[in-house]
Amino acid sequence: MSIESKLFFNKPLAPLSTFRIGGVAKLFIEVKTALEMLLVRQYINDHHLPFWILGRGSNSLFDDRGFDGLIVLNSIRFYHLKNGDLHVGAGYNFSLLGAQTARQGWSGLEFASGIPGSVGGAIFMNAGAAGFETADCLKKVVYVNSHAQLIEKSREELTFSYRYSPFHHNRGVIVSAVFELTQCTKAHERQVRMIKQRTSHQPYDLPSLGCVFCNPSEKYRAGALIEKCGLKGKRIGGAEISLRHANFIVNQKAAKARDVIELMRFIQKVVDEQTGIRLDPEIHFVPYQLGNR
Repeated sequence: MSIESKLFFNKPLAPLSTFRIGGVAKLFIEVKTALEMLLVRQYINDHHLPFWILGRGSNSLFDDRGFDGLIVLNSIRFYHLKNGDLHVGAGYNFSLLGAQTARQGWSGLEFASGIPGSVGGAIFMNAGAAGFETADCLKKVVYVNSHAQLIEKSREELTFSYRYSPFHHNRGVIVSAVFELTQCTKAHERQVRMIKQRTSHQPYDLPSLGCVFCNPSEKYRAGALIEKCGLKGKRIGGAEISLRHANFIVNQKAAKARDVIELMRFIQKVVDEQTGIRLDPEIHFVPYQLGNR
């Protein structure tokens, strides 16, 4: 595979984000296999390129100017389920995975239904809902490390916590994972109940990045704190705090990244002043110039 032949220049980023916000990427490439990811990672090293790994674009807020580096779209999307062991590519739709496994009578990922990210993104963020987290049924992860080597690690070798995985700091690019599921006749019923609850309380009708802030603790929920401060419906530019769920910022009308960032800072300031609690972002802002990683 020739990396140069697969590269695109000046790729618009807004269509690749669930927020529909962002300028253009200087360089862009789509990766569909682990071998391709190895080659791309080596290319990044050889050319000292700043880069950003993108799945379904559900947690990345791109700069209005775009990205002065290489955006790598992870489209590794295979699915193999045998005897409860689910081997799946990092680019696979995580929400689809939750519904698909539940329909087949397997339990463990019902909560994923409605989470609009990829498997790799869910592992990276240790995404969760309804009291469940991605790491709960994770068995192992395969990733490409910073030296362009393919590494496999078991769940026991990886440290996860609330909205955190070791991939935040080890610079590994997830290519696939294995989840350990259990048979359950009520899995589909539970999955349907979860997705109904999510869709009834969250603004799926407008572009967003899902929950903007992490919950400060089990006692304090970010959405409840923002709502308590009377901020629902607050708008800056085209960015608005959802009237349906206060921890969502929606793209109401041609919002810019600067609108979202200003609104996030406003939320943090008001919540801190009124409650003494600091809200930390759950979404990731991707600046125009990231620097070498």
